[in-house]
Amino acid sequence: MKVVITGGGGFIGSRVARALLARGTLAGADGAQKKITRLVLVDQAFPDSPKDARLEALASDISDPEFAARAIASDTTAIFHLAAVVSGAAEADFDLGMRVNLQGIRNVLERARLCARPPRLVFASSVAAFGGELPEVLDDSTTPAPQTSYGSQKVIGEYLVSDYSRKGYIDGRSLRLPTIVVRPGKANAAASSFASAVIREPLNGLAYECPLPPETGVWLLSPRRVVEAFIHAHDLPAAKWGSKRVVNLPGITVTVAETIETMAGISGAQTAKRVAFKPDARIEAIVKTWPVRFATPRALAMGFRADPDIGAVIRDYIADENIKI
Repeated sequence: MKVVITGGGGFIGSRVARALLARGTLAGADGAQKKITRLVLVDQAFPDSPKDARLEALASDISDPEFAARAIASDTTAIFHLAAVVSGAAEADFDLGMRVNLQGIRNVLERARLCARPPRLVFASSVAAFGGELPEVLDDSTTPAPQTSYGSQKVIGEYLVSDYSRKGYIDGRSLRLPTIVVRPGKANAAASSFASAVIREPLNGLAYECPLPPETGVWLLSPRRVVEAFIHAHDLPAAKWGSKRVVNLPGITVTVAETIETMAGISGAQTAKRVAFKPDARIEAIVKTWPVRFATPRALAMGFRADPDIGAVIRDYIADENIKI
């Protein structure tokens, strides 16, 4: 089995790669587990790639059709499409977002269409698909109405994945991801970056100026759970998806204030004192369009899982990053 991960050098993509290499198999079209013989990572850079004889790293831009053709050859069996320009960057540079987020998935789908057999494809969408006038709690019947360019590009991607699946070109599935917390390393251009930084920086002994007020709520999921979700989504048989090829992943709702309070309870009051608040109108304008609470009965029935609470998320981060507290 040959597997391709676009965005394979990124935070989530590299973790999916490590999990697949450790697991060694994925479900084939008949449902039986097949051995992964080759794993192709596609990205512009690979700062944290695992070392493995099964691994190949291709560095370029998936929005380039010629590169996409080289990355997704006819023998590709499975594709995880994670490559994207993040929310804040897509909003700041409309042309960049359209090129990478929209043309990128077009290229991936067209190459998948030419594979010897229809590959299973898992697409990383986002709860940024929703916006505008929203109910207090969103559910599986809530209609997407994105209020950012990033959200619009993700929704278009979802529709394309569904249509290519309907036509039999691929066996596609789209996951609407909550904000993923905690991301290690430096902050990126995502508007959601604050949700990780408000934990990461204080735990690393650094002061942090949060750009959003304490009452800001976030619908979130941990890195451990999102990696699990990608692999689970791939291995679910097509019959479990039916004609509806997109699902809202389960998550938990937490405010910035609750996050800081829980972190203080785990690592000490001095940690919370490292957080100050410095409003950023540009980031707040994006984040306030995002939904905060979901009911996800379909995802739960399909076997997807949320984290138990924000305390578990913080403790997992401390353990994964070997942080001394």
